[in-house]
Amino acid sequence: MDVWLITGAGNGLGRAMAEAAAEAGNVVVATSRRVDGLTYAYPDRIEALPLDVTDPTAVAAVVADVEARYGRIDVLVNNAGRGQVGAAEETTDADLRDLFEVHVFGPAALVRAVLPGMRARRSGTIVQMSSYGGVVGNAGFSAYCATKFALEGYSESLAAEVAPLGIRVLIVEPGNFRTGLLGPRMHETKPTSAYAETVGATRAFLTASHGAQSGDPARAAAAILRALAADEPPLRLPLGGDAVDGILAHLAAATEEVRAWSEVSRDTSFTDAGPARSLPRPGR
Repeated sequence: MDVWLITGAGNGLGRAMAEAAAEAGNVVVATSRRVDGLTYAYPDRIEALPLDVTDPTAVAAVVADVEARYGRIDVLVNNAGRGQVGAAEETTDADLRDLFEVHVFGPAALVRAVLPGMRARRSGTIVQMSSYGGVVGNAGFSAYCATKFALEGYSESLAAEVAPLGIRVLIVEPGNFRTGLLGPRMHETKPTSAYAETVGATRAFLTASHGAQSGDPARAAAAILRALAADEPPLRLPLGGDAVDGILAHLAAATEEVRAWSEVSRDTSFTDAGPARSLPRPGR
């Protein structure tokens, strides 16, 4: 039996993960900004606690409380998040900073809070809920993708740092799942006519997709638990056929572009320099 701490567990993927983890016999502390009236299928194994991940003081207090009462946190799932659509030019500094607080600074604060306990036990798992948009950028998602790209880089580096300490990191990259992400909580900037063809197409796609997404949150949660139970879990786990196909196509195009420009890219060293050296990449 493990002790899980999940953020953004009031609905969607977070709720599905809480119930899947509890069904597997684990104890789950499910946090959400609002927990009034929140119920789960396994009330004896799931405790609901209020937490705003953008409040560092609250983050530290919740982690300390859970560790004091349950003795440890074995699995941290940084799932809290929200959607945002709009052109980069339409996005204010406040819009961008607010989204970074939720998707980057909040998860970073939680990671810092749980790591001392995990290091002491030399075990633990950190699940970072990124997105298909953490690998592939699309018109209208400049702010959202910026935060998820940042989370991906942070998490990949984190994985290299903590692997020798017995701690694992899993970066989850969901595609289009049937959650509330595209609903009323989606933040939209004021449209500008110049971006009607690009960002406008994205807005129309999101409106048409809401409530009809092919991704099943319960099946996503099952896939995450399956990956965590593997002898050699992946660093990244795309979820949904759209995510798998889109990421593979993006990586193939990026590889082709790098190769096409490799001669220009390599011809940037001092003429008397030796072979280029790269940073070490320790095994996970």
